[in-house]
Amino acid sequence: MNTKLTLSIEQSVIDKAKEYARNKKRSLSDLIENYLKALTSDELREGSHDAPIVKSLRGSFQAPEDFDYKKELGERLSEKYLK
Repeated sequence: MNTKLTLSIEQSVIDKAKEYARNKKRSLSDLIENYLKALTSDELREGSHDAPIVKSLRGSFQAPEDFDYKKELGERLSEKYLK
């Protein structure tokens, strides 16, 4: 059952959101409902706080077997802060 919900949002945000929804050929209500579903899904409630975009990108990069994360991080931080 759908129920009406009243929100207070800046007009410029509403305008941009409506344009986005129009370009995606979806209603603004549908976009907001699906966003709220994603925020409140069981997986997120169990401790994973990754946004849907982060989840979609996870696993898209495979580091080489001999990749040393700590060494690489140390080198990059040294370059950034010590030079």
